[in-house]
Amino acid sequence: MPDLTEPFIRNGVAIDATYAEAFDMRATALVITAPTLRWARIAANSMTGFATSVIGCGVEAGIDADLDPEATPDGRPGVRVLLFAGSTTELQKQLVNRVGQCVLTSPGSACYAGLAGTEPLRLGDGLRYFADGWQISKRLPGRHVWRLPVMDGEFVCEGTTGLTKDAVGGGNMIIMGHTYSAALEAAEAAADAVAATPDAIAPFPGGIVRSGSKVGSKYKGLIASTNHAYCPTLRGAVAESALGPEVGAVLELVIDGLTPAAVAAAMRAGLAAVIALGPQRGACRIGAGNYGGKLGRHHFRLHELLP
Repeated sequence: MPDLTEPFIRNGVAIDATYAEAFDMRATALVITAPTLRWARIAANSMTGFATSVIGCGVEAGIDADLDPEATPDGRPGVRVLLFAGSTTELQKQLVNRVGQCVLTSPGSACYAGLAGTEPLRLGDGLRYFADGWQISKRLPGRHVWRLPVMDGEFVCEGTTGLTKDAVGGGNMIIMGHTYSAALEAAEAAADAVAATPDAIAPFPGGIVRSGSKVGSKYKGLIASTNHAYCPTLRGAVAESALGPEVGAVLELVIDGLTPAAVAAAMRAGLAAVIALGPQRGACRIGAGNYGGKLGRHHFRLHELLP
């Protein structure tokens, strides 16, 4: 439960004196290019689909940034994609499966390492066998790529991409508004700000999650369940409700970053965007989710991130 004894007020918005509790993750990055930015984004959106939470998806993923042609290895439009998982084994499995099914198949696509990392993850080294012996290994300055013949020409894919063990998952902001429309406007502003922050993503749909969860459940076998303390419809039914009568709707942002600093920067940008709206257009209150330090070692205190 958040500590509301000393809330901070910025532009009329109350910020809970609490922290977001985040945890260590494994992560990697890819650069996907195509003849047009539209097709690079189609490939990236396809491979980052069903990647909102490691609880059910195995990986959390999203687009980090659009890239101009001069910023990509082959001089074509591209996007950078980030992927996060709880283990190296799961990250490696998801990486090859998603690139194989969603990037290899996408017209005109190519795929390159988006992160140097501390150790390699197989990329083209795992996909080259699709070429059935027709694959060609090629050394480029600083890169090793595979060329796989496909029906529209060839799929160029770098052999490996880098792994980082410094990644952080579970940074979060709980956005509370007088009305549903106000909470959504605030959450959208925060999600846009996070999307513009380098090395960080908000993996849920549009960057926003309405079904915020807590650890555990009354039902055996479920590791997470609805965060009842922040459900407005349960305000009168549960003693531990965190909501006052002024809150009509709650939405959450969950943020993953390649480093703790990236998560902090994304949360700072999100907070600033929500505060700028004020309580009439957006949130009347901002909180964060934590479990008393039992879930993760990274604690992002809201008051330390305030603009």
